[in-house]
Amino acid sequence: MIKINIKTRSKSEVIDITEMIQSAISKFNKSEGIVLVYVPHTTAGITINENYDPSVREDIMDFLNKLVPKDGKYKHLEGNADAHIKSSLIGNSVVIILENGKLKLGRWQGILFFEFDGPREREVWIKVI
Repeated sequence: MIKINIKTRSKSEVIDITEMIQSAISKFNKSEGIVLVYVPHTTAGITINENYDPSVREDIMDFLNKLVPKDGKYKHLEGNADAHIKSSLIGNSVVIILENGKLKLGRWQGILFFEFDGPREREVWIKVI
């Protein structure tokens, strides 16, 4: 397993980590398999979606903020209940095919890291099977 570190800069943000993942998997010296990318945090998430047009990332975050507002009537008292809910909606892992040493993603796809309770230092764990 390889860990990569991500330092987020704001309360909520979306970061394209596709190149970071591609670079990390080269250390496995495998050309075929499955890549598991996992986020071990309860207020962050990861998904695969369009990475060509940054407005898609903004649209996703804007929608999540409307769907799950920061000031909702939550029982969790730490003040970040919205972040936990958003993380649950996005998910904490993705699986990608590895072919010829490269991530097998669609033409416009990228791996997107979602911060919902930043700024923080985060980890992403990667395993090639």
